[in-house]
Amino acid sequence: MASQAKPITSPISDVYYPSLAVVMIGIGLIVTASFFIYEATSSKKTRSLAKELIAGTVASVFLGFGSLFLLLASGVYV
Repeated sequence: MASQAKPITSPISDVYYPSLAVVMIGIGLIVTASFFIYEATSSKKTRSLAKELIAGTVASVFLGFGSLFLLLASGVYV
């Protein structure tokens, strides 16, 4: 009783990789820019650690997945 092995496929079509890369990197850069603007314009007394951590985490996630899709779109399968 040999079972048929199915190839591993991506849940997202290869056609969408470039557009996902551009959109996610764009969102990540916008959140990063807003984080830098927030840091530059607020004083040390009015800064919120929670807001900084949320902005940093969101930017990191979008830039990370955007970089992943950019690599996948260019043919570097990681």
